[in-house]
This record gives sequence, C-alpha cells and structure tokens, in this order.
Amino acid sequence: MTRQEDGPATPLARPARLRPGSRVAVVAPSGPVPADRLEEGLAVLRDWGLEPVVGPHVRSTHPELDYLAGADADRAADLQAAWCDPSVEAVLCARGGFGAHRMADLVDWSAIRAAGPKVFVGYSDITVLHEAFALRAGFATLHGPMVATETFLKDAPTREHLRATLFEPETVRTLGLPSAGALVPGRAGGVLYGGCVSLLAADTGTPGGRSHARGNLLVIEDTGEEPYRLDGILTRLLRSGALAGVAGVACGSWQECGPYEKIRAVLADRLGPLGIPVVEELGFGHGTTALTIPLGLPAVLDAPADGGRCTLTVQVPALL
Repeated sequence: MTRQEDGPATPLARPARLRPGSRVAVVAPSGPVPADRLEEGLAVLRDWGLEPVVGPHVRSTHPELDYLAGADADRAADLQAAWCDPSVEAVLCARGGFGAHRMADLVDWSAIRAAGPKVFVGYSDITVLHEAFALRAGFATLHGPMVATETFLKDAPTREHLRATLFEPETVRTLGLPSAGALVPGRAGGVLYGGCVSLLAADTGTPGGRSHARGNLLVIEDTGEEPYRLDGILTRLLRSGALAGVAGVACGSWQECGPYEKIRAVLADRLGPLGIPVVEELGFGHGTTALTIPLGLPAVLDAPADGGRCTLTVQVPALL
C-alpha cells in the first residue's frame, strides 16, 4: 500500500543535515558518468568539507546498452548498499539520463525504510526514485543538482543553494528566482512532490505509482519535450487521475522544449482549467540556474495577481 492511498498527503520523514566531515555516497542509478565531470564534482564536495565515497559501479557502462551506467542489478545494489551503510549520511546522484525505471523495482524498499531517512539528491531521470522514496519508504528528498552535471559544476548560485540546503536549510526556505511569474494567480498549500514531468507520466500505473495528488503541491520541469509531447504528457496525467486534488503547480525550466511561448500556451491550456495557482519559471530543473527543491514537505505557493513576487515557501527546513 502506498502512503497516498491512505488519504490526503502528509509530510514525510526528514533526514539530518550534513556537517563538515559527513560521509556521502555518490551513485549512478541511470546513465554513464563522464570521468572528468565526476572528478570535478567530487572536488567540490571535498571543498565543502564532505567525505565522498564513489559507488562500485559509478564508473561503469553497460556492455551492450551504453546509455546505462552498468547493469540494472548493479545500479540498484549501489543505491541500496549506500543507503544501508550506517556510516553514510547522504546519497548523491552523479547524473540522470535514463535507467532509473529499470532498477527501481530491484531495490529492497523494506530495507531502505528500515535504514531510516538520509539526504538524497538528484533530478531528471531520478524523479522515479524521488517518487519511490516518498511512496515506498515515506522519506523526504531533495530535487537538486547532481555531482557530475554541468549546472552544478559551472553555475555558482546553483552550487551555493544546494550547499546551503545541505548545511543550513533554515536559510533557504523561500524559493524562487526573479523570473518567476503567475501563470494562474492564487495561493495554495500542500506537500511537495514532482520533478521531471515526463517521468511522472511514465510512472503512472506502475506498481507503487501515485494514483492521486490530494493535498499536494506539484513541481514540474523537463528537457527535450516539444510542445505537442508536453501536451500529451500532461493529458496522460490528467486522464489517469494522477493530478486529482492537486492544490497548485510550480513550473521550472523547459530546456530545449521549443519556443517558451508555445510551452506556456500548453501549460495554460492543460493546467489553467484546474482552477489552482500555477507559477511559471520558478527556477529549478535543467536550466542554467537550478534551485534545490525539498520534496515531501509542506509548503505554500504564492502567485500574486498584482504582479508581485511569486514564491514557494517551505514551512519547515528541508533537513533536521
């Protein structure tokens, strides 16, 4: 039974914040990791005072399916071993790509749940695992930049926002870049969930998948999805009932998805009739600057009708 079948969303269990000396595991649940970017990202973590340890298969590539970082069972084993290692305080994804769907059901989620909450960071394809941690383990996670990705390595505000979230979460409770605007004005509260919208749609109808969104605030973004494909993705979520009861929607970046005015038209057409507040361009996802968004925690979405600043405010710090 998934948590959301019990009724409206409730906040999930938060992990402890990190401190200098914290041991953090880096894993690759999806695609292969460029070696130079991995080393550069590990250096950043060490500069933060963390002790990174690299999963056994992070540097692997599947012998036949070269879009995967090793075999499904190996990628799942790396994630589970890191989570169940009591010396590890956080599990950070190296990159997204493709493959999390393939290994998600190979993880022993009862063992994950028994090990308790830990910091988990990723986005893009990692959306599948955010949903699994929420629905199968009951743990809050962080939709944030990954260790071997260009945004993390090249954009200082992206890195600093993640660092602050990990070490000083009470300082970054109000989220939103100046670009944020009200696509549909309003104010709503709920428990945050979401990520890459195409992955949310792909997860619909799978074992343990989300069947509704009562009491939730949805955060969505994507990359490489043309307007007609985004239309189909949102339509599938609507028709399946997966968005039933959603309180509000915060949209992030739509990198390489076509002219933004066309994306905006699709968002307005598909989400506008829900009669809930919708904020656009909040500043997370595959964009040049990517804020870290806590998932599984209560938040308030503000989309003022008068053109005032649009924000997403988390009601408790992301980490204890």
